[in-house]
Amino acid sequence: MNALIEKAPESPGRSQRRPGWWKAIVSIVLLALFSAGIALLMMQLAGRFEPKVESRRAGNVEAGSPPSATAEVRLIRRPRAESAIGTIRAVYEVNVASKLLARVGEMRVKAGQEVKADELLVVLDDADLKAKHRQAVAAEAAAQAKQEQARVDCDRAERLRKQQSISQQELETSATAFRTASAEWERARQAVKEAEIILGYATVRAPMGGRIVDKRVNEGDTVTPGQVLLSMYDPGRMQMVATVRDALAMRLQVGQELPARLDALGLECHARVTEIVPESQADTRSFQVKVSGPCPPNVYSGMFGRIFIPLEDEDVLVVPAEAVRRIGQLDEVLVVDGAVVRRRAIQLGRTLKEGREVLSGLRAGERVVLTGAAPIAEDRS
Repeated sequence: MNALIEKAPESPGRSQRRPGWWKAIVSIVLLALFSAGIALLMMQLAGRFEPKVESRRAGNVEAGSPPSATAEVRLIRRPRAESAIGTIRAVYEVNVASKLLARVGEMRVKAGQEVKADELLVVLDDADLKAKHRQAVAAEAAAQAKQEQARVDCDRAERLRKQQSISQQELETSATAFRTASAEWERARQAVKEAEIILGYATVRAPMGGRIVDKRVNEGDTVTPGQVLLSMYDPGRMQMVATVRDALAMRLQVGQELPARLDALGLECHARVTEIVPESQADTRSFQVKVSGPCPPNVYSGMFGRIFIPLEDEDVLVVPAEAVRRIGQLDEVLVVDGAVVRRRAIQLGRTLKEGREVLSGLRAGERVVLTGAAPIAEDRS
């Protein structure tokens, strides 16, 4: 019985009763749908479902009818200049340094602050300097007392010599002592002056009126002789230092006026050449040219600027900006040819106040249709 049960075939389901060709048809249909979707996606990305050029079909106009709004392609002559990049610098810029080895006791200024000439900037610790100054003053007083005593002794010796009470040698000895005491007193006086000068180094003052750029130390720092404490410049005297290639630098002269521009302020002005450094930089083959002019407000050292060096005049072909249409990656205009309009691709250059510069595609004297003009017949040949 068990053997009969094991050999009995299992009832097949519906899926097992389906023929093999049905699965093949389903696979082919799915593959076709997938391929069609990929193809549609590629055509969509390629822009096949969007017009590349807008339709320009227009109503016919009788031959000889002029377009409603056209403009002439002009050949103009305009001055040409080449720009040189420069940096704003102060004419008078100072680094204030310490002359002492001392601790910073007080910092009176901060970056950006306006100061006057001889205004107190930094106070250094001067306790030891004051002590040395007092020692010098005391030494001067002692030397003065010795000098006065030597003078009295010398006067007495002269009187005694006249009375023949002392010898000539004793008189000369007294006079020598007086001169020595006078010299010692003078040395002590100069030592006091030196101590006063060194004591004055502890109070750092502004060498000129100007603006503080940056302070390099803070209160409590120990500074050494020659160490920069702060830097400052005169904001009323500014200049632009430009790097000009050698071929253009030869065109310039001291005193010549040049157009200049400060991009950060949107300011255009005229500057005068004040100095041409007579040495070419070997790495760039250029000269440093310094120009200056009236200093406008809000100009700071380190700002970016340009100067424009005039060259020979140039002939430029221009077309009104209203006549240019952007189609995809191309620029084109509608050129009037009798009673029809011909589309023509052009290559544009700079944007000028007279219009757009045309590098190729048009000739002087041709007429082009302005954007928004009434439609006219278009030649598609």
